[in-house]
Amino acid sequence: MSRRLLHELTYDAPATEVAAMLADPEFRREVCAAQRVTRVDVSVHRDGEHLEVVIDQWQHTAGVPAFATRFVGEETNVIQAESWATPLLGDIVVTLPGKPGDIRGTARITESGGVTTETVDLTIKVGIPLLGGKLESLLSGLMAKALVAENRVGRDYLSR
Repeated sequence: MSRRLLHELTYDAPATEVAAMLADPEFRREVCAAQRVTRVDVSVHRDGEHLEVVIDQWQHTAGVPAFATRFVGEETNVIQAESWATPLLGDIVVTLPGKPGDIRGTARITESGGVTTETVDLTIKVGIPLLGGKLESLLSGLMAKALVAENRVGRDYLSR
């Protein structure tokens, strides 16, 4: 079983500026700060048009339902790895080391009329019998909140 999350982030900026923002380690750190990440390491590597972004972050799990706390603990490590084949199309893999399950998908950037949309399409899968569906739903909600925060930070970043 798995859960799909489709989310659009919109920006009043050209696609080239949005792509540059996503390649900026400082922007990624700002997003993590807005998400109340306790520790973060951001690495960005470019080889021609190909871009690799890895965000290794730790988050407190306060407020997580009791059934999930047994799964994630009081603090959890989340690693988000993005591989952008072009500035406008990237693959995303999110893992929680030591935990069963992952989040995989794509990010696609399109521009129309001066407005850029980043469409994030993710599949969330947790391989735990009986609890997997509940955890997938929880992770979907948390990812959606994280994308809303990223969009808010991104709009501010691009307005500077």
